[in-house]
Amino acid sequence: MLGVMDAPPQPEPRRDRYRRLALRLVVVTMAYNTVEAGVALGSGIAAGSIALVGFGLDSVIEWAAAAVVLWHLRAAARGAAPERVARSGRRARRFVGVTFLLLALYVALEAAWLLWRGEAPGESLVGIVLAVASLGIMPLVAWGKLRAAREVGSAALRAEARETLACTYLSATLLVGLVANAAAGWWWADPVAALLMVPWLVREGREGLATA
Repeated sequence: MLGVMDAPPQPEPRRDRYRRLALRLVVVTMAYNTVEAGVALGSGIAAGSIALVGFGLDSVIEWAAAAVVLWHLRAAARGAAPERVARSGRRARRFVGVTFLLLALYVALEAAWLLWRGEAPGESLVGIVLAVASLGIMPLVAWGKLRAAREVGSAALRAEARETLACTYLSATLLVGLVANAAAGWWWADPVAALLMVPWLVREGREGLATA
């Protein structure tokens, strides 16, 4: 769950070290998502792939969520009052929850529309390469943020790290859909892969709002 974390207080030098690590990883997330969003949206629109476009929009959402968490972590690092840090953490978790639900709604509606129309997306080698790259990078970043969140006791960072994990799940479903379409001509694999993203997105969104 994304509730208040129960990690025992750590020695301050250790906490500071992990807080710096958290800041770096969030910045890396934002930088990668900038590139990921541009590539995914451009290639998705060109190929008519709802899964790829949804993946690009998820990258935009992840960037925004990471920016909110970065603001929260910097406030904590500057020694802001505990009440202010707690309030910013709740806002960050609420923002992450809302973004998950908005993305789930978009993906569900667009995927259902494509299935109803029976419109086949084009092949996208660029999208396949992007999905493979994200599968290699995002789990490592997520693991690092989860470790840092546990060490510094940040529920907001943990929520944002789980959104990074969602990117890994989206990358896997995206890859399956794009490869099935390119290799076997299964046009329906792309919107079905997109629909498989929805339960995860809804669950994460509801948990984020419930603990905000």
